[in-house]
Amino acid sequence: MSEDIILNINTITERIAKACALSGRDQSEVKLLLATKTVPADRIKVALAAGQTLIAENKVQELKEKYEALSEMPHTNHFIGHLQTNKIKDLLKHEVSCIQSLDRLDLAEKLHQRLLLENKTMEVLIQVNTSFEESKFGVSPDEAIALTKQVAQLPTLKIKGLMTIGLLSAEVEKVRKCFRLLKQIQQQIIALQIPNVNMQELSMGMSGDLEAAIAEGATIVRVGTAIFGTRPTPDSEYWNENK
Repeated sequence: MSEDIILNINTITERIAKACALSGRDQSEVKLLLATKTVPADRIKVALAAGQTLIAENKVQELKEKYEALSEMPHTNHFIGHLQTNKIKDLLKHEVSCIQSLDRLDLAEKLHQRLLLENKTMEVLIQVNTSFEESKFGVSPDEAIALTKQVAQLPTLKIKGLMTIGLLSAEVEKVRKCFRLLKQIQQQIIALQIPNVNMQELSMGMSGDLEAAIAEGATIVRVGTAIFGTRPTPDSEYWNENK
């Protein structure tokens, strides 16, 4: 029901406001991104009509399927899933303004080549695997600075920050450790003053752990289930490289 979505948005907005107040942060520093994987376009439209503007998909196929239905409503589209190089061309056709999941040099190089052909640029976040889990994508924390330097050499890619998926755990301190690590990497990169690198965004925190993420410096929190309800497929479905 559309009333549920609006109620849920209000609840999440209140949680963000409280978390910001507790951390002594201004609420305007934290953007709410709606993670819309498996959510039908008509339900996404309810959220957009309620004033939300930032959405993100995990799969290029879903981006394509919902593109026309959503194009009539003003919004900004990010991509937060594992991007295979053979899907780059399709992704660029659908007005994605930022790829949050850039995690390897070959993807960056192929993206750069395609953007050159199309005379475009793309904002990107470097995805870091701060939980050290094999099931998750992202560059290892030890290699994050090196990858950032390499991507910075590609003029079509505008690095705007870092992204991570924290440990899916009920132990808040373990989860916060992941977010703290991303913040540390951000600070190290800022100190290096690498040309073509802007570390303004930290995309971290989801429905269950957004408070911990905000406490550690998140500027984008990605919320799906707490707004749209439980998904029909498990999250592991979205980490499968072959899908």
